[in-house]
Amino acid sequence: MFNADFKPIKKKKKFCRFKKYNIQHVDYKNVAFLKKFTNEFGQIIPAKLTGNSMKYQKKVARAIKRARQLALMPYVGNEIQ
Repeated sequence: MFNADFKPIKKKKKFCRFKKYNIQHVDYKNVAFLKKFTNEFGQIIPAKLTGNSMKYQKKVARAIKRARQLALMPYVGNEIQ
């Protein structure tokens, strides 16, 4: 009952973009870059979904929280009304 034409779907391997592109510093003032790590509701996307290593995920989370405190980023996204 096994179909010989079946080919498994290959998932794209996640990678830490900080290690791949040799990014050492995560700047809280670079809001456009930090928005890649938040969803439409303003929540921080976990490392399991982004592929970041734990070291850089902590740096990203800290930078997002600092940007929120300085009102560079919203605490809540624009989608909720």
